[in-house]
Amino acid sequence: MGRPSERQEQRIPTLRKAFGRDMPFYMKSLLFTAFGSLLTIVSFAQPAFDTWEAESKTNKRLLPRYGHLPKTQEEIKSDSDYIKQMMALPQFKTRREASNHIIGLGFQYYYRPDFKTAMYRFNQAYLLDSTNTDIFWGYGAIYMAFGRSDLAKKQYDEGLSIDSTNTHLLTDLATYYMEQFYLTIQMPQNDIIKDPKAQARQFMDSAIHYLSKSYKLDHKDVNTVYKLSICYWNIEDCSKAWKYYDEAVELGGNPITEEYTKDLKKRCKRN
Repeated sequence: MGRPSERQEQRIPTLRKAFGRDMPFYMKSLLFTAFGSLLTIVSFAQPAFDTWEAESKTNKRLLPRYGHLPKTQEEIKSDSDYIKQMMALPQFKTRREASNHIIGLGFQYYYRPDFKTAMYRFNQAYLLDSTNTDIFWGYGAIYMAFGRSDLAKKQYDEGLSIDSTNTHLLTDLATYYMEQFYLTIQMPQNDIIKDPKAQARQFMDSAIHYLSKSYKLDHKDVNTVYKLSICYWNIEDCSKAWKYYDEAVELGGNPITEEYTKDLKKRCKRN
């Protein structure tokens, strides 16, 4: 549920202009495909989020969990009727099953991309089961699509504060830290970050921490395994880079890129 297909991955636009020419392309695309996003900061500029934010002031359905804003009696009745209609369907034995189904539909709209309808679905999933932490996965994906990784991180953190074992959130929070690593490692020394390389390494250590935790809970998620390989490649731990690469191949190989395979072979030659 929610992970991009191979066809969807191929629709990701090139990110070279966004982060410079020194970062390998597979790393650039990883920053955004890891969240399932089909758009990037390059093609989905800040004004688009400004429009979304402005509309959300009069449309609470664009806010995670409806912004916890009060609802009218008509809205409360509509929510109640929706829950009753969903739970009357024979395929759903529990509200969690129904909620998971709606999250899956939300990601289908997200990949089109139709972020507005996707957010509506994620919020409907919240109505069906407010304890389902995968809704934060969906909310975070929306914000990542707008290039607002800061807001995405808040969603991942909030979800993990409720369920620290949610592997979707752990892996996507780790990818947030991977993004910060790639952005920081290229920075010159400045008044805010005195040692960009040291700061970048801290971000990478955080990424590995959350990926490793996710891996221990679900070692068959190829998305998590692939990112672990890339993280260890970045810190030149070739043994672990190959270990997780091989595991990712055994799991089907998607979304391993040809570019990463070439770079891995170049830096980490096998005996």
